[in-house]
Amino acid sequence: MFSIFRRQPNPAAILTSKLYDERRFYGAFINDLKRAKREVIIESPYLTTRRTNQLLPVLAKLTRHGVKVRINTRNPNHHDEYLRIQAWVALKQLRAAGVKVNTCDDLRHRKLAAIDGEILWEGSLNILSQNNSREVMRRTQSEELCGQMIQFAGLKKWTW
Repeated sequence: MFSIFRRQPNPAAILTSKLYDERRFYGAFINDLKRAKREVIIESPYLTTRRTNQLLPVLAKLTRHGVKVRINTRNPNHHDEYLRIQAWVALKQLRAAGVKVNTCDDLRHRKLAAIDGEILWEGSLNILSQNNSREVMRRTQSEELCGQMIQFAGLKKWTW
């Protein structure tokens, strides 16, 4: 009888979003990674040994616990010599830790991460190579928007 007085869900309450700069991003991102249960997909056009070594312990732990971790990145041969060497070293380290790394020849420049189909990180920060640049990343907690990005960007194009 009183159902007409029930409040409808507020669409803003369903979607939560927060902005991070390059100083605050990694702490928040690593916390999200540590809570991953099923899968982590990262799209980062560049790989450096510095950032790979920062994230490798948590990524390796995830793979040991059965979490599927995939990284989509540019083919290292498309980089200059210095970045190419770092990218190949980082790629080898990631694969040795059980991370599936897909190299792409399409010169992609997207910076994204999807965690368990619920958390979407997107912005200007190269997750696996950021160094001294000023950047922004948005963290969105939404199955709908995360799924939309996964489909739009073809992040599940490759099989495990």
